[in-house]
Amino acid sequence: MNAVYEKLITCVESVKKKIDFKPEVALILGSGLGDYADDIKIEQTIDYTEIKDFPISTVKGHKGRFVFGYVGNVPVVIMQGRIHFYEGYKMSDVVLPTRLMGMLGAKKLILTNAAGGVNFDYKPGDFMMIQDHITMNIPSPLIGENMDELGVRFPDMSEVYSKRMQNVIQNAAEKQNLKLQKGVYIQLTGPCYETPAEVRACRTLGGDAVGMSTACEAIAASHMGMEVCGISCITNMAAGMSTEKLSHAEVQETADRVADQFKNLITEIITTI
Repeated sequence: MNAVYEKLITCVESVKKKIDFKPEVALILGSGLGDYADDIKIEQTIDYTEIKDFPISTVKGHKGRFVFGYVGNVPVVIMQGRIHFYEGYKMSDVVLPTRLMGMLGAKKLILTNAAGGVNFDYKPGDFMMIQDHITMNIPSPLIGENMDELGVRFPDMSEVYSKRMQNVIQNAAEKQNLKLQKGVYIQLTGPCYETPAEVRACRTLGGDAVGMSTACEAIAASHMGMEVCGISCITNMAAGMSTEKLSHAEVQETADRVADQFKNLITEIITTI
């Protein structure tokens, strides 16, 4: 058996021994949104440390657990603390949680993140619906022996972010009276913030926001047939676009400021998706 798939199956079986719950929607929470999972109707939580062979989130502020429960009447599994490539994990480990949630039954995936604005029309506190993505300097999660159990060797990526789900996000934002930007997300490796020259390169390539996660998870989910959507919270303008120095504290401050709006938007999306 493929070693990556074998590890995935081990993790799935470990979770299934602890809970009998089939989610319809999977949600990965980015910086500043971690508390969202605390407010749903929780059935059970499972710490990553309780799952055999599961990678552990090392980022401060990421709780590192799955939350199973209901948003309205919708059964969901929420990843409260994601795994990042910059933490030193192999890409197969970074996307293992995404694949696990899909194998538990989730057919839809909502990705959220905190991102730097590359588009001069954006400002901190804006929400951007991800219409497409570009990956730079990160390995594809599909490199290596293909896992035929999950998807085909050469998957189509012409609509990674479901147009149907984009319409749901747009309608949810209008219902919440939220301004919604729409654009292209670029994933780089991190953990350092981008240089002004790299930001200019991202803008030249057609990027609107830049971050250190999300695109690889979207690829893995799309490969296994999940319907995917994504929303970035623009927490700062990227390097060279203002005189401000970049810091995680600034990212967290902006994310906290708009957290309630973001949470209401996510709830509206889940209950109508």
